[in-house]
Amino acid sequence: MVGGLLNATFGNATELIIGIYALRNGMTRVVQLSLLGSILSNMLLVLGCAFFAGGLVFYRKEQVFDKASATVNSGLLLMAVMGLLFPAVLHFTHTEVHYGKSELALSRFSSCIMLVVYAAYLFFQLNTRKEASRQGVDPPEDDDEVPEITKFETIVWLSIMTAWISILSEYLVDAIEGASLAWNIPIAFIGVILLPIVGNAAEHASAIMFAMKDKLDISLGVAIGSSTQISMFGIPFCVVVGWIMGEPMDLNFQLFETATLFITVIVVAFFLQEGTSNYFKGLMLILCYMIVAASFFVHEDPSSERGPKT
Repeated sequence: MVGGLLNATFGNATELIIGIYALRNGMTRVVQLSLLGSILSNMLLVLGCAFFAGGLVFYRKEQVFDKASATVNSGLLLMAVMGLLFPAVLHFTHTEVHYGKSELALSRFSSCIMLVVYAAYLFFQLNTRKEASRQGVDPPEDDDEVPEITKFETIVWLSIMTAWISILSEYLVDAIEGASLAWNIPIAFIGVILLPIVGNAAEHASAIMFAMKDKLDISLGVAIGSSTQISMFGIPFCVVVGWIMGEPMDLNFQLFETATLFITVIVVAFFLQEGTSNYFKGLMLILCYMIVAASFFVHEDPSSERGPKT
C-alpha cells in the first residue's frame, strides 16, 4: 500500500511541476488538459497494459487484487467527477447567480473539500485499514528483494531529477502552442494524450513490472492510486495555487472532457468490481484508450483562442 502510494506520488510530481509552470504563464487550460489526460492515461492505458502483461504471464489463472481498496478508489474518482461536473453544468446551463464568479467560487470551495477528503483517505488507508488487516491472516510477503541503493542516495537522486524536470518543464510548456501549429494537431490532443504518455512513463513501467510479478495490488496502487491522487489532490491543488497566483483556474473542464472522464470512471469501476484481472480485460482497457485518443484528435477545444482546424 505504501509502495503504491510512493510510486504514484513521485510519478505525479512531473504533472504538478508542469502545472505550476503553466499556471505561472497563465496557461490554465493546458493545466486542465494535462491533468485530465494523466487521469485517463493511468486508468485506461497504464492499468490496461498492467492487466494485459500480467494476464499473459499468468494466462492459466486470473490474478486477484484487493477489491475493497479498488472500491474505495472508484468512489473517490466518482466524487472527483462530481466536483468537475457541477461547475461545467453551471456554466453551460447559464444558471450562475453571478456570471463568471459563481463558477470560480464553487470550484475553489469544492477544491478545498476535495483536499480534505483526500487527507482523510490517506489516514484511512495508512491507519484504519492497516489495523483491520492485522486481524486477518495475510500470506507472507516476498521479502527476498534487497534495496539496490541506500535511502540517502534515493533522496539525492530524487532531488536531482526534480530539479532537472523543473528546468525541462519550462521549455515544454513554452513549446506546446508552437508544436500544435507546426504539426497541425489540436492542443487538446497534445495536452490530454501526448503529454501524459511521457509524464506517466514511470507509472507505466512500474505497473507492468509489478503485474508481471503477480503483485497486482501494487500495480493498482500505482495506476488507480495515481488517478485518485491527481483527481482528488493534483487538480484541487492547482486550483488553490492558481487562486494564490491570481489565476482563474477552476474545475470547469468543459462538457466534452468531463463526459469523457465520467464514462472512463464508470467503465473502470465495472472492471474492478470483481477483484480479478486477465489479459482480456487489459486489452479492452487499451482499446478504450484508443477510442479516447481518437476522440480528442478530432475534437477542437472551444476554450482555445486559436487552434488548428481538423
